[in-house]
Amino acid sequence: MEQISKRLVNWASILDAGAREQAERASRMPFIHPHLALMPDAHLGKGATVGSVIPTLGAIIPAAVGVDIGCGMIAVRTQFTLDDFRARPLAPLRVAIERAVPLSAGKHNTRLTDTARERAEALARRAEEAGFDPGRYAGNWELQLGSLGSGNHFIEVTLDEAGRVWLFLHSGSRGVGNRIAQKHIRVAQEQCARRYIDLPDRDLAYLVEGEDEFWAYIREMRWAQEFAWSNREEMMDRVVDCVAEWTGRDVERREVVNCHHNYTERETHFGKEVWLSRKGAINAEKGRAGLIPGSMGTASYVVVGKGNPVSLNSSPHGAGREYSRSAARRAFDRDDLRKAMVGIEYRDSDAFIDEIPAAYKDIDVVMRDAEDLVEIRHTLRQIVNVKGN
Repeated sequence: MEQISKRLVNWASILDAGAREQAERASRMPFIHPHLALMPDAHLGKGATVGSVIPTLGAIIPAAVGVDIGCGMIAVRTQFTLDDFRARPLAPLRVAIERAVPLSAGKHNTRLTDTARERAEALARRAEEAGFDPGRYAGNWELQLGSLGSGNHFIEVTLDEAGRVWLFLHSGSRGVGNRIAQKHIRVAQEQCARRYIDLPDRDLAYLVEGEDEFWAYIREMRWAQEFAWSNREEMMDRVVDCVAEWTGRDVERREVVNCHHNYTERETHFGKEVWLSRKGAINAEKGRAGLIPGSMGTASYVVVGKGNPVSLNSSPHGAGREYSRSAARRAFDRDDLRKAMVGIEYRDSDAFIDEIPAAYKDIDVVMRDAEDLVEIRHTLRQIVNVKGN
């Protein structure tokens, strides 16, 4: 841990100057209490650094939650072991998952499954209670349930240290959540401009607690978090069905972990109730299970929080980028990706060059930096990887 200033504490041993400066700007906002915490995977983001934990009093920064509201991971430990997966090729399982779950930006279902319909109906009721219509943001929001997206979102079949099979995926609130976030970021910017507030970064625009615009954001953000949670559950149902069909056996869900890493909650820290925004961080309060994925070719971790108060009960959410997407495409090629993915069943495509493991921080370094934040329960290594373009 490094105390950069009274209002900024850092756990990242790998931190570029731009991300550091960005975090320092955010930490100087007048409503931060008691300090901003940078996680080991911290890297440059929009307004607020990805991998930062931002506690605020009387205000909230929509860009500090991010545009993929409720993004996070879900993992299921099954009854299967490596021996159950040795006897048949993995490619048909990968292809089946790719057919069951819409992949890539803008892709969605053409019809709802029974479970997706039930989830959509529940979300529609929640939206009505919250006083807004998600159809204003995306007319097809129901059809987005059970879709993955692109970028660093993934679905994987993995093995833990004992050779047990886990199903693991990463996704968020898709297009509807993105549009909700973008709308409220604009509202915050308009509010600050109307008040002639001089911001160090336009994307640090904030909403003031008690005003209608603030509560509208809270209600819609919370709905998007629920959408993201349900979206992951719906995709996991489909992955479980694919595995059941491929193995010819029902899947037993012996352990399930589902957690956000882009979200805001009301929490108490250092004696005051704050709005705690985790932008690329998970809740690591003492005893809480969490998930920290690596990249598409490196280990992921099932962890339990240690409840470190200085970290605001938080820990990293993944490896964190070292190369931007454009820089990664300049630095690496498809052969580099193939070498990194040896032994893993994946779709061999130029589309994933910017997701090559070398574009990310070394996950082993990130986990060493997080030693006083979480305890590692399981180390997962993928045997099947599914991504969108």
